[in-house]
Amino acid sequence: MSNDDRLKLLLVDDSEDDALLLLRELRRGGIEPHYRLVDSEDSLLDALKAEEWDLVITDHNMPGFSSLRTLEVTKETSHDLPVIIVSGTIGEEVAVGAMKAGAQDYIMKDNLSRLIPAINREVKENSVRKAKREAETILEHMAYHDSLTDLVNRREFERRLASALETSRHTGKKHVLLYLDLDQFKIINDTCGHVAGDELLRQIAGILGSHIRASDTLARLGGDEFGILLENCDEAHALKLAETLCEDVREFRFVWQGKPFAVSLSVGMVIVTKDYRATTEILSHADLACYAAKDRGRNNVQIYQADDREMQQRQNDMHWTSRIQQALNSNSFYLCHQPMTALQTGPEEGLRTEFLLRMRQGPDIIPPGAFIPAAERFSLMSKIDYHVIEMAFAYLERTGLGRAPSGTFFINLSGTSLSDEGLFCYIRKMVDRYRIKPERVCFEITETAAIAHLNLTMGFINQSRQDGFQFALDDFGCGMSSFSYLKTLPVDYLKIDGSFVRNLLYDPIDVGIVDACNRVGHAAGLKTIAEFVENDEVKKRLVELGVDYAQGFGIAMPQALA
Repeated sequence: MSNDDRLKLLLVDDSEDDALLLLRELRRGGIEPHYRLVDSEDSLLDALKAEEWDLVITDHNMPGFSSLRTLEVTKETSHDLPVIIVSGTIGEEVAVGAMKAGAQDYIMKDNLSRLIPAINREVKENSVRKAKREAETILEHMAYHDSLTDLVNRREFERRLASALETSRHTGKKHVLLYLDLDQFKIINDTCGHVAGDELLRQIAGILGSHIRASDTLARLGGDEFGILLENCDEAHALKLAETLCEDVREFRFVWQGKPFAVSLSVGMVIVTKDYRATTEILSHADLACYAAKDRGRNNVQIYQADDREMQQRQNDMHWTSRIQQALNSNSFYLCHQPMTALQTGPEEGLRTEFLLRMRQGPDIIPPGAFIPAAERFSLMSKIDYHVIEMAFAYLERTGLGRAPSGTFFINLSGTSLSDEGLFCYIRKMVDRYRIKPERVCFEITETAAIAHLNLTMGFINQSRQDGFQFALDDFGCGMSSFSYLKTLPVDYLKIDGSFVRNLLYDPIDVGIVDACNRVGHAAGLKTIAEFVENDEVKKRLVELGVDYAQGFGIAMPQALA
């Protein structure tokens, strides 16, 4: 209905007298319409384009024109607009055909008593149809757009990217994908709240959208990540645009509750050519390039290059990341242990052994050196450490070794876990669950990790030692620390780095380093352990130097837990 609540009626009739009779009947029924009378296909088309109508009433036979053609033109222009045929000459067969063609009703001119009820019914039903169509339009928009920024969403973006790739295959044309990550989003989101984070994303979307062409696609891909698809675009233009976006975002200041925040973009850029097999490959390369941009200082653009060694390494790491997640979810990690032996005479102290992590994938056994670098790079080490702690404690409980009167079992912790505030509570929870003595467990931390997180390491060690846990400083001598750190770190064991032990028989400098580490360790009241002991000759030399324990292939090979 129109704004003045009057029926907007389009009359199609070549007889003005018949039209007036029809209008008089409407007025008698309480309807005072806003109407327009047309008598040809051209005038009908003009009227449909000029205004929105609530109803069309058409005669059946007109010179060179008919109700069936009125139906066709109306449906082509406005699919839901109801059409009622009012005629004095229409037969039943023609009427049935008109209803099948889309007419809502047909009424004879000599019996207009049905006209008002038919109009009221169709106006009501048309209102329902319009509401349904509007709801469908909204739902369709929501299916392909991000609710926060109103940009294209990831699903639609990937569909358009697939279409662009198909175009490249058939025409050879090149496109460009820009993968953008907002560098400081997490800081603002965490310190100011999600409402501030949402507003920042909306404002960034506005900045990005102001620079792209009508033929380009800007999308929010998730979180603080955006994508831009530049169709039929050369590398030079895309690079210039990406640099402009970085500059504009860098100069932008987000203000929240009177406080300004600086933000920046890291952009990964991929040239989309016919050589790509799938959109997933394009997006993966864009993600790699974006991470490379972050690694190289943020606020810059990195073009994906297949021969870039750093990108190859990251791609390999990302491959391992998915395998690590899968291994954690499927319990494909398992523990081995490598015993140590005492080199000096003394009272029996029980079994000393170190738990070692392995990954099982089918028939393959994968050592930690293959996946640990990727886990460290993608912040998965804490998850792995938690998993190892539970597996080790469960083994100690199952075998009774965790409650034995003697024995020490070494568990490695990463530097990432040392900065995890929940680690100490988790360890206590596992102690209660598996009912082991903390005195049976010695946590190993590397020298470099301990010093990199010195304050956190000190707090964690002091808390844990109060419960009875022991600590070993691993890989000592290979990092950047000096012996003075031993005065600060309250540990129980010093593990001398195996790179010095391996060549002990041939390199006097390595002998001096091992001897110095052992003497200083003893001066600090620590027990010393030499790693990488591979034969009896090295073992004998370590006995002469006074090292307390030895570990390595010459002592015992790693063994799967029973």
